[in-house]
Amino acid sequence: MDYKDTLSLPQTDFAMRGNLPNLEPKRYQKWKEQEVYEQMQTLRKDAKQSFFIHDGPPYANGHLHIGHALNKILKDIITKYHYFQGKKILYTPGWDCHGLPIEQQVEKDLGKEKKDSLSINAIRELCREHAKKFVAIQSNEFEQLGVVGDFKNPYKTMDFQFESNIFATLCEVAKKGLLLERNKPIYWSWACQTALADAEVEYKDKQSDSVYVAFKLSDAALKSLNLLHGSLVIWTTTPWTLPANVAIALSPNQNYVLTKKGFIVAKALHEKLAQQGIVDTEIEKEIPSKNLENLHAINPLNQRKSHIILGDHVSMEDGTGAVHTAPGHGEEDYYIALKYDLEVLMPVDDKGCYSEEIIHKKLLPEHFLGKHIFKAQQEILELLGDSLLKHVVITHSYPHCWRSHQPVIYRATTQWFIVMDKPFHQGKTLREVALDAINETTFYPESGRNRIKTMVENRPDWCISRQRDWGVPIAFFKDKATGVTLLDEEVLKFLKDRFAKEGCDIWWSETISDLLPQSHKHLAPNLEKCMHILDVWFESGSTWNAVLKTQNNSPIYKAGSYPADMYLEGSDQHRGWFQSSLLLSCILQGRAPFKSILTHGFTVDEKGEKMSKSKGNVIAPESILKNQGGEILRLWVGMNDYQSDLRISSNIISQVGEQYKKIRNTMRFLLANINDLEKLADLNTLSPIDLWILKVTQSTLKQVHSYFQKYNFVKGLQILMHYITNELSGIYMDLCKDSLYCDSKNSVQLLASKTTMAIITRNLAHTLAPFLTYTIDEVIEFAPEVLKNGAKNVFMLEPYNLDILNTLELKEDFHFLLAVREKFSEIIDNLKKEKIIKSSLEIAIYAPNTDFKLLDQWLIVSEIITTPPKDNIASFEIEGKNFQLSLATKHKCPRCWRYLAQTKDTLCARCQEVIS
Repeated sequence: MDYKDTLSLPQTDFAMRGNLPNLEPKRYQKWKEQEVYEQMQTLRKDAKQSFFIHDGPPYANGHLHIGHALNKILKDIITKYHYFQGKKILYTPGWDCHGLPIEQQVEKDLGKEKKDSLSINAIRELCREHAKKFVAIQSNEFEQLGVVGDFKNPYKTMDFQFESNIFATLCEVAKKGLLLERNKPIYWSWACQTALADAEVEYKDKQSDSVYVAFKLSDAALKSLNLLHGSLVIWTTTPWTLPANVAIALSPNQNYVLTKKGFIVAKALHEKLAQQGIVDTEIEKEIPSKNLENLHAINPLNQRKSHIILGDHVSMEDGTGAVHTAPGHGEEDYYIALKYDLEVLMPVDDKGCYSEEIIHKKLLPEHFLGKHIFKAQQEILELLGDSLLKHVVITHSYPHCWRSHQPVIYRATTQWFIVMDKPFHQGKTLREVALDAINETTFYPESGRNRIKTMVENRPDWCISRQRDWGVPIAFFKDKATGVTLLDEEVLKFLKDRFAKEGCDIWWSETISDLLPQSHKHLAPNLEKCMHILDVWFESGSTWNAVLKTQNNSPIYKAGSYPADMYLEGSDQHRGWFQSSLLLSCILQGRAPFKSILTHGFTVDEKGEKMSKSKGNVIAPESILKNQGGEILRLWVGMNDYQSDLRISSNIISQVGEQYKKIRNTMRFLLANINDLEKLADLNTLSPIDLWILKVTQSTLKQVHSYFQKYNFVKGLQILMHYITNELSGIYMDLCKDSLYCDSKNSVQLLASKTTMAIITRNLAHTLAPFLTYTIDEVIEFAPEVLKNGAKNVFMLEPYNLDILNTLELKEDFHFLLAVREKFSEIIDNLKKEKIIKSSLEIAIYAPNTDFKLLDQWLIVSEIITTPPKDNIASFEIEGKNFQLSLATKHKCPRCWRYLAQTKDTLCARCQEVIS
């Protein structure tokens, strides 16, 4: 007889294979239709605690890359973790919509001729449409990653009200007295024709001309020093700046030496320079640097006088001790030039080409006009003639524009700055207030504190002006005659109100008179517009003011209150968004806009190399969604140490896919075996093994959540996977099969085991829900009501309170029993290899010193025998207790396969009773 139909075999419609690429989009669409985010708000409206991350806005330009996926999934996991811990959560996604990349893309699509024929407002409208298109694309792509949030009402920096708020933030900075317009050298991207802030500069290797050049002392200087000859030797890696030289800086407390051939260098560096063959070895005279101060040397390029000055910035580590000083091309040069009231020459235009100043000031021959500085450099070296003492090409780290990836230059222009060192708040400077705020912030990892602290300690004033079209204007009027900026409150309010209703395009389309309130229109003929736009870092840095602060006593966005619980971005944002947000919040509010900062690393390939199209190692989120599914990507985020760089490749994703299968099949086994459970059994009916696995579950989940609370997901999931693989699947689920399949449906033991599995399934699902939200939603769909406990979907799922287990005592020593099981399994494996047995069910065990009544179930053997076996096939000892194994003496039951039948081909007593 075939007894298969008499068994209670597991049954569930929860599929073994997830078919994620096909089914995920359908479920996510259902979530949108069911408005699950709004449902989450309703379910937690009375929660006493809340948690919200303020979203750092991605840029609305192009499809998502794997870094976007990492960032948004991590935010979603953390937000959902707090939600499933019973807190009210709010998550409003946002987008940076202004800035150079969008403008460049529009220009590229238009072509130069068409672009030049369009008005600024026409270009701005095209930029707006481009950003709008990619906000919609990225929004859909984020939701396909299982990210849940207020995607119906995201914040966009190009919205009219948002533009008004950005301008309002600028006005507040000005009122605090920290906004200054001045001419000084700043990073300039000639490729993008705009100023750059520190955060927009990246350092890459560059080849440069390293030159040593002799500047002969003027006749007056030689006479003053009583010398017949003498030339100061300078060293520079930017020979293109030599036409703008106005001075040579020496160290104030050093002696300089004159060599026999007439070269003057710092005494401390003479030997090194002589060894390199730059100067001769014989010294004629020592000259204190103060004796050279305010004398002049002659620039060999143009015969202009170069003022000899003293500066503490002059290094004795390298160079010659005589520093070429061009205040239009260097910050230190600029400040030392202010001290000596020196002229600031700036012969380089916006495009990085020599301007007409080279002619007006007689800096270079006329044919250099319009030549790019880097292309002209070789000819400059030729012009130096015998004054060029040495020339080599070096490779060194050099600042590059983060957008064009071209080398940047230092260039003096008139820009707007937020000053760092002017007291404004309780006698403290912005730098001091920001450093105080950093000390009050929690960092994950803690090393982030010193990283941003060092950057704030050393950062220069913040250049916030840009020379482009697509952005929020620095909408100030200036008096034509005096250059004084009009910061009248009525004028600023009038502009803010109009920007909120009509957008800031009107700054370009309307006349000055139109942009003034009636009370100030008479000033229009005397005013001019500032035509700079704001740095996009200023825009994104002010988002807390628009998103978290209430406007006119009413929040525009349901995104939480100020300050945010967390800012979460890549570690590069210590010098970017974290810092710009921190500075603006400290100016307006005197504190940070966040309580904590969490950072993640970058995505790299499996060899740890940066991804690039040229290497062919780029993995797009779209390809993972198409081939494996978003759940695999979410699990990859959770199971990796995000604080370091995260490796990803097809091979790595396949490995994560195997982990997902383990989780899914575990959930499937549990669901299949509790599918007919209608009511949880009394916990007092649990067997010691049931109670053991529940207490292990309780302990494991407590440990897991202790790591999750610290956002250490990789460690928490490692512990969880170990538990699923070993105690749950490897032991409990395996040894329960006999009872689950073969016991009577009314068996106390069977109902206890199913109750145990239902409790575990619910709490395991609840723990995994922040990571595998889709999968757990599917689990809830196919789960019996006893597990759901009223939940219609994953977002309604509540855990079973495991604290009730604290009232139940586990008397058996399971540390001992686990040691027994481990040794027994080792022996069974050997017996199988020796082909003595095929299954542990062929074994009977004699354990005279052990009174654990469920030892046969624990070891999955047919029976415990009470008399020593005549022919034991193996034995072992654990903690002084003996165990002897023999072949079972009874017959194999054709229904349960245990060797407990009295005669061949008959049922054992248990199976006979079930069938009867």
